[in-house]
Parts: sequence; structure tokens; C-alpha cells
Amino acid sequence: MPNLYFCQPHAKNQGMLRAVLSLNECEQVIRKHPVTFFGDSFPSLSEGPAGEGDFAVLKFAAEENVGNWRPGFYRLDSDLGQLNAALLDLQR
Repeated sequence: MPNLYFCQPHAKNQGMLRAVLSLNECEQVIRKHPVTFFGDSFPSLSEGPAGEGDFAVLKFAAEENVGNWRPGFYRLDSDLGQLNAALLDLQR
């Protein structure tokens, strides 16, 4: 099951687990948000420029069946408020 983390560099937040999603839920949440494959390791806040904006990270574990997704980490440079609203819409 994909894990979604919220990262807030200005608050020195390395990544807080926000949701554990099914593949279907994941597709619904990120449908309108650009996703970029990052690699096999969690993005480090020290790798980005100073003052970098908030972002989210999506993790697909290698040991799980993740459909058409590559195992690893994906970065979502979307507004965390919009992503959170998409998560809340899943509950309705």
C-alpha cells in the first residue's frame, strides 16, 4: 500500500506520514497532481535549495504489488492543503 508523506523544509520536517492508501485511493488523490519519480531513497531536505517549498512524497514498497508504479519514491510538488483536501474527499 502506498504511503504518503508531507515534507515541510522550513519547519525542518523530514517527512511526516500522512496517509496509507490503497492503489485505487492513491490514483484518486494524485490524479490532478504532478508526480516525479525520485529514486530508491527518501528525498533529503538537504538536497534541495534553501527555502524550498513544501512537498509530498509517495512511497511504493518493493515487496508489494504496485501495479504500474515503479517501486521507490515519488515527489509531488503540489500544495499540501490541496493534497489534504483530496485525502479528505476519500472519506466522503
